[in-house]
Amino acid sequence: MCIVLFSKPLTFDLCDSSLNILHCFWLNVAFGEEKPRPSMLRHLTSKIKATGPITVAEYMREALTNPVTGYYVRNDMLGPDGDFITSPEISQIFGELLGVWTLSEWMAAGRPKRLQLVELGPGKGSLAGDVLRVFSQLRSVVGGASVSLHLVEVSPVLSRLQAQNLTGSRNREADGEDQLVYRRGETAAGVPVSWYRRLEDVPSGFSIFLAHEFFDALPIHTFQRTQRGWREVMVDVDPEKTERLRFVLAPSPTPASTTLVQPDERRGHVEVCAEGGVVVQQLARRIVEDGGAALIADYGHDGTKTDTFRGFKGHRLHDVLSAPGSADLTADVDFSFLRRMAGGGVACVGPVTQRTFLKNMGIDARLQVLLRSCSDASAREQLLAGYDLLTGRSQMGERFHFFGLLHRSRLAEPTRPGGLKLEGKRSAAPLPVAGFTELSFS
Repeated sequence: MCIVLFSKPLTFDLCDSSLNILHCFWLNVAFGEEKPRPSMLRHLTSKIKATGPITVAEYMREALTNPVTGYYVRNDMLGPDGDFITSPEISQIFGELLGVWTLSEWMAAGRPKRLQLVELGPGKGSLAGDVLRVFSQLRSVVGGASVSLHLVEVSPVLSRLQAQNLTGSRNREADGEDQLVYRRGETAAGVPVSWYRRLEDVPSGFSIFLAHEFFDALPIHTFQRTQRGWREVMVDVDPEKTERLRFVLAPSPTPASTTLVQPDERRGHVEVCAEGGVVVQQLARRIVEDGGAALIADYGHDGTKTDTFRGFKGHRLHDVLSAPGSADLTADVDFSFLRRMAGGGVACVGPVTQRTFLKNMGIDARLQVLLRSCSDASAREQLLAGYDLLTGRSQMGERFHFFGLLHRSRLAEPTRPGGLKLEGKRSAAPLPVAGFTELSFS
């Protein structure tokens, strides 16, 4: 990976086989891609020229969520015609199994009277729709519980799409932009749906949080070990070609490099998602105070990878510094960092691979049920192809991981009763955590 120490060249040989370097290039290499969107590039170059190089985190935040030209704000990027496709769009089974997981944790918590389903970054609303369909099919299990859906979404384009898919015409936008709930609606089954821009605006109460491909899009800080200690990787304007951007190293420690890198860190290049750490702390606090659980599904690792920052456009890898605002930017989630940030107030489970999680949830049995009830050859073929894509070792099965946050009481060993009359009797063990525990079907 070639990085410049501001205007003085300083080269680090990071492109070896042990590192998954996806952005070890200068932006002035010809890639034959379309010209960058002028407004976003002009905004970034003006900002850098005025204040100096910006962090990778600030670059990601601007490119993805700038209210005028951000990628997530302007685009419908999901599906075959977009830049990437997600598991809920591949097969209904994925969302159904997460719906079963949600009910499993709700039941393990004693079936609270109120159940808030909260999804962070809900895409097109496919996952939430599949989960609510499971609730409807298992109405006898849900009983008289009050169910509500809460969606945390920053994209106006996607929020309108979610509203159409989940509520049809039964939704309306808030009168003012300063409203915490900027859209309200109701599903055909009568489940109230609310939209928020921030997690902290979701009302308190027992909640099951789902975050599918949410954390990988949060801004990351990147750091490089040097002979003089850790230095932060920044984004600067190329002095020879001012319409292009390049990576540079900060010449001295930054506040991020002195606070976010762990003292015992052994890797030579590190990515830290401080914003993701804040979100996990919020989830942990809410689970401790109100009960509930969180399920995170994403590209990720357990503190082993180094450089995973990459871009996607048209379902292909894209130069992260080229045409900012026109492509998705992502980085693998460091689950060891999330575990550390969650603290000791909650119990963490995983990460396990998506293949393991879905098989533990019974995806094979569910597939057989659907195949038996399906006589159309093309539909059967689609079911099998979706299954392979979700669980295949060379597909999403090994690339995606599941990670959970639970209330500590959920995994606590019960107190063994004492006394002469009760001596010798054993209390029931905690219920297994679906997905993270291998289930046996008998």
